[in-house]
Amino acid sequence: MVDHTIGTAANSARPTKGNVLQRFFKATEIDTRLMGMVLALLIIWFGFNILSDGLFLTSRNLWNLSVQAASVSVMATGMVLVIVTRNIDLSVGSILGFVGMMMAVTQTKFLPPLLGYDHPAMWVLALAFGIAIGAAIGAFQGVIIAFMNVPSFIVTLGGLLVWRGCAWMVTSGATVAPMDTRFRLMGGGADGSIGATASWVVGIIACVFIVLSILHSRKQRKRFGFPLKPVWAEYFMGLLGCGVVLGAVNVLNSYYMPVNLARKYAEANNIPWPDGGLDISLGIAVPVLIALGIAVVMTFLTNRTRFGRYVFAIGGNPEAAVLAGIKTRWVTVRIFALMGALCAIAAAISTARLNAATNAQGTLDELYTIAAAVIGGTSLAGGAGTIAGAVLGAIVMQSLNSGMVLLGMDTPLQSIVIGIVLVIAVWLDTVYRARTR
Repeated sequence: MVDHTIGTAANSARPTKGNVLQRFFKATEIDTRLMGMVLALLIIWFGFNILSDGLFLTSRNLWNLSVQAASVSVMATGMVLVIVTRNIDLSVGSILGFVGMMMAVTQTKFLPPLLGYDHPAMWVLALAFGIAIGAAIGAFQGVIIAFMNVPSFIVTLGGLLVWRGCAWMVTSGATVAPMDTRFRLMGGGADGSIGATASWVVGIIACVFIVLSILHSRKQRKRFGFPLKPVWAEYFMGLLGCGVVLGAVNVLNSYYMPVNLARKYAEANNIPWPDGGLDISLGIAVPVLIALGIAVVMTFLTNRTRFGRYVFAIGGNPEAAVLAGIKTRWVTVRIFALMGALCAIAAAISTARLNAATNAQGTLDELYTIAAAVIGGTSLAGGAGTIAGAVLGAIVMQSLNSGMVLLGMDTPLQSIVIGIVLVIAVWLDTVYRARTR
């Protein structure tokens, strides 16, 4: 899997000092901040599992948790770029609600007279229309922020009110349902899951991707004369990544369809129904695949493209970025347009999952999205943040919500806990940045 030859002094791993743990993290290059988040997540999981008498760490709850975290994690990946450039977007929840309503109206009122109900192209056209609206809204807000020099806090606060009002005006507050059958697959559920076999295939492909990325990284380090990781560290990271992926697939495959849904599935596919019933695995839900795909694309965009480098350059030092020739205003517009498009994808997931568009859809999602990004290590001071951290932050947020619901906590108390967690996360970020200066 990795090169076993001994490198020269120019490209071999440099000796490190410190205790065993420090040398381990230095060799593997594991982000200690991200590792702390994983540790916090495990504490939350096991804590809620004990308090709920073993209900939290069940395949059913973890499967539901993954689906529920999908829409917020999609928006959190875009919020990372917004916050990295020292901006904020308070309108994401309202954009989600408005775009979700527009996509729902498109499927129920606009397209059926032209295409007929349940047309194969219905969901594609509705999704494309929603993404176009979301990107246009984001770009519009970005132009006001970048070229009219209005603070992003004020612009997006206005957007929070405007787009929530627009969502109500589309149908005068009425709920729009049902959605197109193919569109509903993006929301998960029994039909919106890929099953056990396809889930294992996805897991194996992910493992191959992990191994190839490690090999590519080592090749690039050699090419440019950077220090190489120890061979054992490469193997460890590969095994760790593959172990996490395959373990997650195994957990999701352990959740089976309820008996009534399994019976309908068997009848629809001409599968004999035995006396003991059938255990039909749901596997990975479609919204989870969408969220993971978005995370991979956004990671590539931030780490491997000129646009991503510009984003972090602007966040690190806006004045230096301007002097370096970066068109900071247009980069800002693109960031907000991308944020709007991601809101539209999240709106599709949310609307498909509910099988309806409601006036209250997306309420407080801006809080959860910003909290996910900040808890995931994105600094409000700008210049620092990771996509993986934002996704992990979304899982932390949803884990807290799911655990408190299992414990029967009142909604006001849930809000108090989320607020405290957000304040603690920002405080820890301040402490971390002070220590690394």
